This record gives sequence, C-alpha cells and structure tokens, in this order.
Amino acid sequence: MTSDGESAPVAAELLTAEAALANAARLLHSAEMVTDHSLMARLESLADSWIAIARTITERG
Repeated sequence: MTSDGESAPVAAELLTAEAALANAARLLHSAEMVTDHSLMARLESLADSWIAIARTITERG
C-alpha cells in the first residue's frame, strides 16, 4: 500500500492465445444473446480482433 492507503498497481498478466480466444468466445456468446443488429455486429467485430490477437500470439510463440 502507498502512504495514502491505495494499493500499488499490479503488474499486467501476460496475455495468452487461450485467454484471447476465451475473450472472443465470450463476445460471440454475448452477440448471440442480443437482438440489436448493430450491437451484434460490433461484438462480432471485437471477437474477430481477439481471434487475430490469438493468431498473432501463436505465430510469434
């Protein structure tokens, strides 16, 4: 803790391909639950980004 009672920042965890794919799966599941087509498209786009991140991590590993 710092002198003002706040916790010190925690170091960021290393992002894995599995974690990125889990985020994509969560977003796609959410997209299936909504009826708003623009929100659905946005969630699918975000999932695509996480899949691309997982692919990049896998290729660099």
